[in-house]
Amino acid sequence: MGNFTISTDRAKLDVDLIHHFLSTEAYWSKGIPLSTVEAAIANSLNFGIYDGDQQAGYARIVSDFATVAYLGDVFILPEFRGKGLSKMLMQEVMNHPQLQGLRRWILLTGDAHGLYKQFGWSAIASPDKWMEKHCKDIYTLAASYLK
Repeated sequence: MGNFTISTDRAKLDVDLIHHFLSTEAYWSKGIPLSTVEAAIANSLNFGIYDGDQQAGYARIVSDFATVAYLGDVFILPEFRGKGLSKMLMQEVMNHPQLQGLRRWILLTGDAHGLYKQFGWSAIASPDKWMEKHCKDIYTLAASYLK
């Protein structure tokens, strides 16, 4: 697909670009501090998608690499959308050798159900068994404590 490549090399990631998108564009992480993004990257399996040397998108996996994986922070920059890159990125994530044979994959999405369904994802079968502890405003609250 053109000059687009995908890499899990953390050194290639444009951390400032990732932080900018997550903190200003992504509905799920507005206001996220740079230090939080850096910690998330350091503790995840990261997938960058590139047009030559320019990063065009991102996804990350949090996993024990044996039983479960959480897929998060998936995005393609607006100027690169409509080229099939989200599918290319998801194909690479789902086929990664360290992520095979897992019992469970999880993710949260507000608008990309159609994409994930193409890769075997479905709604939670027994939502009554799931629980969460969620602080929706954590980044706003954290910023107010720092003032």
